[in-house]
Amino acid sequence: MLNISTDIHSLSDFKRNTSNFVEQMRGSGHPLVLTINGKAAIVVQDAAAYQELRDRVDELESLAGIKRGLKDVAAGKVTPLKQFEKEFRSKHGLSSRSR
Repeated sequence: MLNISTDIHSLSDFKRNTSNFVEQMRGSGHPLVLTINGKAAIVVQDAAAYQELRDRVDELESLAGIKRGLKDVAAGKVTPLKQFEKEFRSKHGLSSRSR
């Protein structure tokens, strides 16, 4: 969670004290918001925190896809496997699979 009293700094201050800010981010896990001319302009965070954020986004996107699929199934928007396979093979110029 961002702490506005400790995690917002000017870009100039960040440049002067980069190593201190890197240690602060590693210790807290919080990103820093850097300002330019008093306005938020850049967010900086350590690699581990960024990776955790990306992992969470990927998980949420997967869950959203599953929910869409379940909603389609509930609405009857499905294609039987044999029909899908036939259409897929035709579309991609693949020969029929021997069984």
